[in-house]
Amino acid sequence: MDGPAVVTGGSGRGPYTGGSAGAPPVPPPGGYRAAQRIAPPPAAAPAPAEAEPAPRPTVASWIALLGTIALGFVLLILWAAGSPGAIYGVAMLVLQLVVVVAIVAALVDPRGRRLGSAALVIALVLNVGTIGAASALTHPPAPPGSVASDPEDDYWAAYPGIRGWSSSEILARPSLEEVQREADRLLAAVRARLARDFGVEWVRGLPGYLRHERNGYGGESMLVEFGSGNWATTTPVTDYATKIAMMTAIEDVLVGEDFWGMFAFNEPSSGFDDAYLERLYGGTDPRTQPEWEWYTDNSPGPIRFYAMITDLTHDDSGAFRRAREARVAGTAEPVEGLRIMVIVPELLSEDDVEEFLERMADYPF
Repeated sequence: MDGPAVVTGGSGRGPYTGGSAGAPPVPPPGGYRAAQRIAPPPAAAPAPAEAEPAPRPTVASWIALLGTIALGFVLLILWAAGSPGAIYGVAMLVLQLVVVVAIVAALVDPRGRRLGSAALVIALVLNVGTIGAASALTHPPAPPGSVASDPEDDYWAAYPGIRGWSSSEILARPSLEEVQREADRLLAAVRARLARDFGVEWVRGLPGYLRHERNGYGGESMLVEFGSGNWATTTPVTDYATKIAMMTAIEDVLVGEDFWGMFAFNEPSSGFDDAYLERLYGGTDPRTQPEWEWYTDNSPGPIRFYAMITDLTHDDSGAFRRAREARVAGTAEPVEGLRIMVIVPELLSEDDVEEFLERMADYPF
C-alpha cells in the first residue's frame, strides 16, 4: 500500500502529512496565557447634568401676591370692626378689581405663575364677597330705630315748609282746596267744549292723588302735590286732522282762562332729540305716533294742564298697548282715546295752616 503523499514546503520545514501527525499540540485547558483577552473596563457613568436654576419671580407676581395679602388683611380688619358697609364700599370694590387684574397678569407670565397661583388661592378665600358675607352674618344690621340719629338732622328733616321758601311765600299760593275747585271747573269746561264740537262722551279714568313734597332737608314738608286724575273719551281718536282740531279746541278754552298756548311734547319742534321721541311717543312723525302729549300752564300760577291721545292703530310692535293695558288695569279708563288732567305742586291745605305756622315758629326763618 502506497504511503501518504508528501508535500514539500518551500521553506525547508517538515512536510504536513494530514491527520494528527505533525500538528501543533492541543492548547492547554483555558488557552494560552498570552492568548487570554482582557475585558475592557466598564464605561464610566455619565456625570449627572447640573440642575437648571428655577426662574426668578417677576416683579408683577410679587406685586400681585403682596397686594392680595394686603387686601385680605384690610378686609379682615373691617370684618373684625363690624363694618359690612365699608367692605362693600366703592374703595374696596376698586381695590379688589385691581388685585384681580394683577393676579391675571402674573399668571400669564410663566416666571410669575408660582406667586400668581399663591395670590389666587388667597384671593379666593379673602375677597369682598366672602368677607362681606361673613361680616353680614356675624354683624347683622341693627333693627330700624335702634341706631341713634343726629338731633340736628332730625330737626331739619321735620321742617314743615320747603327749603328756600318763606312762610309768606307759601301762604300766598292758592290753597289745596282752591286748586281742587279750579281744576274741577277747568276740566268740566274742556269736556263740555269737546262734547259739543266732536260729540265725544267722557268717563272718569285713573284716580287723583295727593303726594307730600320733599322739604329740601331730607324729610317731607306739609305741602302736597295734587293730581286730578284722568278724564277720558269713551271712543278712540285716530284721524290726524281730528286730533289737531281737538287740541286746538282745548287750547282755545284754556287761553280764555289766562293759560298760555299749548306746547306739543311729541312734536319734533319741541326740541327733544329723536331717540326721546321714539321712546316716549313711538316716532318722530306725529301722523304715525301712537302717543301724543300736549301741555300748558297759567304761569306764574301753579296749575299745569295735560292733554294726551293714545292711538294704537300706529302701535306696530304692541309695546304701547301692553303699557296702556297695564296702566289702566282695574279702572274704567279706556286703553285708547283722548284724556285730560291737571297737576299742581306745592300746595298747603287750609286745614293745615295753623299747624304749619306753629311748626315754622321753631325755625329761624
